Formats: sequence, C-alpha cells, structure tokens
Amino acid sequence: MLMKSSAQSLTEQLAARFAQRIRDRLLAPGARLPSVRQCAQQQGVSPSTVVGAYDQLLAQGLVEARRNRGFFVRESLQTPAEYALAQAKAAAFAEPAASSPQRAPLNATALIRGMFHGISDKPQPGMGVLPPEWLQTTFLSSAVRRFCNAKDMNAFSLQYGEPAGDTGLRRAVSNKLKAVAVQAAPEQIITTIGATHALDIVSRTLMRAGDYVMVEEPGWAVEFARLDALGMRILPVPRRADGPDLEVMARYAEEHAPKLFVSVSVLHNPTGFSLSPASAHRILQLANQYNFHVVEDDTYSHFAPEHATRLCALDGLQRTIYVGGFAKILAPNWRVGYMAAPGNLVERLLDTKLLSTLTTPALLEKALAWCVEQGQIRRHAERIRQRLDGARGRSVALALAHGFTFAAEPVGIFGWVDTGVDTDALSQRMLDEGYLLAPGALFHAQRTPSSLMRINFATTQEPVFWSTLQRLCAEQ
Repeated sequence: MLMKSSAQSLTEQLAARFAQRIRDRLLAPGARLPSVRQCAQQQGVSPSTVVGAYDQLLAQGLVEARRNRGFFVRESLQTPAEYALAQAKAAAFAEPAASSPQRAPLNATALIRGMFHGISDKPQPGMGVLPPEWLQTTFLSSAVRRFCNAKDMNAFSLQYGEPAGDTGLRRAVSNKLKAVAVQAAPEQIITTIGATHALDIVSRTLMRAGDYVMVEEPGWAVEFARLDALGMRILPVPRRADGPDLEVMARYAEEHAPKLFVSVSVLHNPTGFSLSPASAHRILQLANQYNFHVVEDDTYSHFAPEHATRLCALDGLQRTIYVGGFAKILAPNWRVGYMAAPGNLVERLLDTKLLSTLTTPALLEKALAWCVEQGQIRRHAERIRQRLDGARGRSVALALAHGFTFAAEPVGIFGWVDTGVDTDALSQRMLDEGYLLAPGALFHAQRTPSSLMRINFATTQEPVFWSTLQRLCAEQ
C-alpha cells in the first residue's frame, strides 16, 4: 500500500514500486502499464500522482510513451539513444511475421525472479515447486552425512569426478527408469546440473544457430527463451489433450526440416495433459521419416502413473533422449538431473557437458544414489502424491466455488485455470495483494494476451486467495 505518512511522496512511492517490478522482470519488457485513470483508481491516488510517477519512469529510461496507446516497459533497459538504435537494427533484420517461426518472449525469467524475490509471506500460486514444508525429510541430511567423513571426502573431493557422473547414481537411475519401461544402461546415462542443464546440453550438441526446433505450445517460457538465446528458430506446436498437433508437426517437418522436437509428454506443463499411445506412435513415425530427434522431458514423472505413455519406452532410445531430475519431488537447490541417450550420441553429449561444467558434484550425486537405492525417494514420492491429491481436490473446489473454470482436467501439480480476463493485467493487480501469478502469456512463444493462468495446487489452498482473485477479475 502507498503510505501518505511516508517520507517519500506518493508519486515517488508509486514510481519506485513500478521501477522495482521492471528491474525484477515482474513487469515484462513490452508490457503495458495501466492507463493513468486505471492506475489512479487501483492505487487510490489522483491522476496527477500517476502522471508524475510515469514521468519519473520515463526519465529513468524504464518505460516509453507510445502516442495514443499509453506507457510500455522498454524492451531493454538502455538509454533512449541505445534503445532507438536497437529498434532500428531489429526492424532491418526482421522476417515477415506470416511465414517466419515465432520468437521467444523476452520475460521468460520473470516468474523465476519473482520466486527468488519473495513477493510476500503468502503462499504463491505461480510457484513451480512444492512448498518447502512438503519437501522436508530426514533422510536427505542422513545421506549427505554418510559421505562426509574425511576418508570418503578425500577420495572423491580432491580430484575431478567421473565425466558422465557418479557411477552409483547412474546405476540407480538405470534401475529407476525400468519402472517406466525405459531401458537405459548406466553407460547411456549422463548426470547434469538439473533437467534444464540436460536440455541445454542436448540443444548445443544436436543443433547450431539458425536450426529449427519444434516445441509444444503452451510450454515453459524458459525453454522458448533458452533456445532463442542459442539462435535456434522456434516452431511452436499446439499441444492438445492427447499430444501435439500432428498435422502442424508434419507440416513443419516438411517445410523446415527441424533437428529436434522437445516434449513434456506426461503431465505437460502447464496443462497437465499426457500423451496417448496413438499420438506417441505417430510422433516417432515422423521423427524417423524426417530425421529429427525427440527430447522427452519427464520432469514430473514422480507425480505420474508409471504406466503413462512415454516416447522413450516405445522408441527404445533410438531417436529419443530422456531427461529427468529430482528438483520437483526432493530438493530444488540440489540441482541433480540426468539424461538417458542413444548409445551413438553419448560421447557427443558428454563432450558438451565437459565443455560447460567439466563434471558434476559427486557428494550430492552419491547421497542421492543412496536415497534411491534405499527406497527413500520412492516412499517419499508416494506420501507427496497422496498429499497432492487432497490439495488438488480442495483447490479445484475453491476455484469452482469462486466462478473459475479449468481449461484442462486437473491432474498433477498444476492447474490450467480460465479467469475470463487478461491475466497479464491481472497479475500486476495481484502483485499489489502479495500474490505472484503465472499468466498464460508466459507459456507462449510470442507473448499474446490470455485469460488463462497456471496455478500450483499445493499453494492455492486458502479461500482468501480465490476471493481476492474473484474480486480483481470483477474489476477488470
């Protein structure tokens, strides 16, 4: 809330609030600020106060005024002269929009930054992980202590570790993957610093700048932006309940010869959809016909039934690469991930890993291997799934009671909620109330207005969140 008793004027407070959100990427590059009248009503101040605050933001180079359209966050925080030059260059090299692949949104890390900045002490509906109290265990610390004695520490800490990762963890992952019918020998597995690192290794190994890559849409904005930063040309494939739009995939494959297709086939983020066997079979046919690889990101495997259809199980790791990790179910900050790859790609992928990180931390990998082998993670995951089932039921009931609907069947950790209003604008209003949303535009290759948003079932248990959301939607 803006405070009249503050040493700062209301104008300075309002300008500082917007400036901080812009710097933290909570107001995305290109985002439109509320109109002067809207902002005055929302903040309970006079229009002249808003005009003064917007003038300060203009002077700081954080926003730009567009004639008859309003105020917008600058695409990059540059001086006006630098910004104008960058815009001219962009226009000179722009491709026709109708025929060119889409570009990634520039605000891909906005939600991540919001998680780090601690918007408030309220449960955050836009979070991508389970609450810390859900993940607390005693076996993790026991596992680390097990390998922290002087003898063991000296054995593996005073030299570089195994390039492919700890043998014990790779063996444990190999056994774990058998439960989902993915047959991968330990020699086919490479450990990474989280699943995102695995995806990055695959991209850097199999593609070069200018290559085409197919990615599901909606999908995770960080993946769009990461590929875009590498110079890849993104081909967004609409994601349906049974899998990607196969007609679009076939057309892309025919016209652009993509090198890669990236898919979250089970408990897709953000919709929760899971791949059908028929769609999986056709995807693999297209991959063989048009000579591209498929990366299957199974980040949410711990929340999914083991019998769910997985491309890597059907393909036998011929054209597919399996990516997984433990951040969602266990310890987000441990950053332990892995990939299982075709034998003929392992050495190339390993070379890329060595160029980026040399090796991965052996202590955490050894501790995690022990947790897997002892069945600790399996039992922990079972408890989490039971708790999540209860939370999902409560969250869905609250959403429906407050007039919201779901655009996809509520399953897994995330819900895909239709609010009926622009969730980009709504997310800014909810920030004023201390809530960080994940608006639907974040999950598209080009940021376009959307009435959808992704919620975390574990963090949307309080009626006050839903009543606040309902009230602000009614005011939109």
